[in-house]
Amino acid sequence: MPAGSKQYSLAQIAQHIGADIVGPFATPVENHSAVWVSGLGSLGSAKAGDLTHLSGASYRPLLAETQASAVILSAADAASSPCPSLVVAQPYLSFARASQLFEDTEAFAPGIHPSAVVDPSAVLGEGVCLGPNVVIAANVILSANVVIQANCSVGKGSAIGANSVIYPSVSVYPRVSMGAGCTVHSGVVLGAAGFGYTPDERGHFATIAQIGGVRIGNNVSIGAGTTIDCGAIDDTVVGDGVKIDNQVQIGHNCKIGDHTLICGCVGIAGSTEIGSHCMLAGGSGVGGQHPIKICDQVIVSVRTTVSQSIDRPGVYSGSVLATEHNKWLRNAVKLSALSDLFNRVKKLENGNRHE
Repeated sequence: MPAGSKQYSLAQIAQHIGADIVGPFATPVENHSAVWVSGLGSLGSAKAGDLTHLSGASYRPLLAETQASAVILSAADAASSPCPSLVVAQPYLSFARASQLFEDTEAFAPGIHPSAVVDPSAVLGEGVCLGPNVVIAANVILSANVVIQANCSVGKGSAIGANSVIYPSVSVYPRVSMGAGCTVHSGVVLGAAGFGYTPDERGHFATIAQIGGVRIGNNVSIGAGTTIDCGAIDDTVVGDGVKIDNQVQIGHNCKIGDHTLICGCVGIAGSTEIGSHCMLAGGSGVGGQHPIKICDQVIVSVRTTVSQSIDRPGVYSGSVLATEHNKWLRNAVKLSALSDLFNRVKKLENGNRHE
C-alpha cells in the first residue's frame, strides 16, 4: 500500500460500502480493484486520486468530464462513467460511509490538564481526556473515553456517556444526562433555564422555576451555538441518533424522537413533541397557542412555521417564495383583501340559496 494513512484501494472501499466495481466500459478492462484513492472530491472538481459520487440527476451532465479516479453511482449511470465505478443502490448514503474513511479526527491522549478543576466527588472512567480550563462539578459521571476540550464546564450531577466528544467552550448545566457516542460542538448550552414566566397582579413577570433536566440519547450530534433548555418539571428529551445543526433553539420540556434531523436556525417552542425520523429544514419554527405534536415521518420545509399539530406523515410547507419587491407588495395587498372577498362570496352563495 502506498505511503499515507488515508489511502485505500478501490477494492477496500468497495468492501467497506458493499459496492460492485464495474467499468469503465469505454476502455479496455483492467484490474480496477487495484486503483488507489487518497481523497474526496465533487463530481466537477475531483482530480486523479479522488473518489466522487453521482447522487442526483442534476449532476449527471458532469459525469462524462469528471477527472476522478472512481465514482460512486447507481447501476443506471455506470455505462456513462469514464472511470471505474462503485455501483450501489443509494449513492449518497454510500458516499457518506466512504467519506468516514478519510475523516481526519484528532487523537486525544487520556489525561487531565493541570489547569482543569475536578470536584473530588466526580467519577471519571478509563481513558477520559480533560482539556485546559475544564471545570467538572460535584457528582458528575464521565464514562470511558469521554473527551472534553478546553474551557468547558459540566454542572453538578450531570453524566456523559462513553466515547462522547465535547468541543471547546460548551456549557453543560446541572441535571444533564447524555448517552454514548455523542458529539457536542463549540458554543452549545445544554440545560439552561427554560423561558418560563407568568404575569402577576401588577403585570410584572414572575419566574416559573425550571427544575427539570435534559436527557440526550446515544449517538446524538449537536451543532455549534445550539441551546437545549432544561424542563420546567419533567425533563427535555432528545432521542437516539438525533442530528441537530448549528444555532438551533429547543425549548423546555420538548421531546424529540429518535433519528430526527433538525437543520440550522430552527426554533422549537417549549413542550413541543416531535416524532421519530422527522426533518425540520433550515429556519423553520414550531410553536402555537397550545403545545404542538408532530407525528413520525414528517418533513417541514424551509422557513415553514408549524402552528398546529400534525398527525399525518408527509411534507409540509408554508413559505412565501421570494419575488420582485413591487410585485410582492401588490400580492400582499391582494392577500390582505382575501377575507373581504370570502365574505362577499359567502353572501352571494347565501343569496342564491334563498332565490
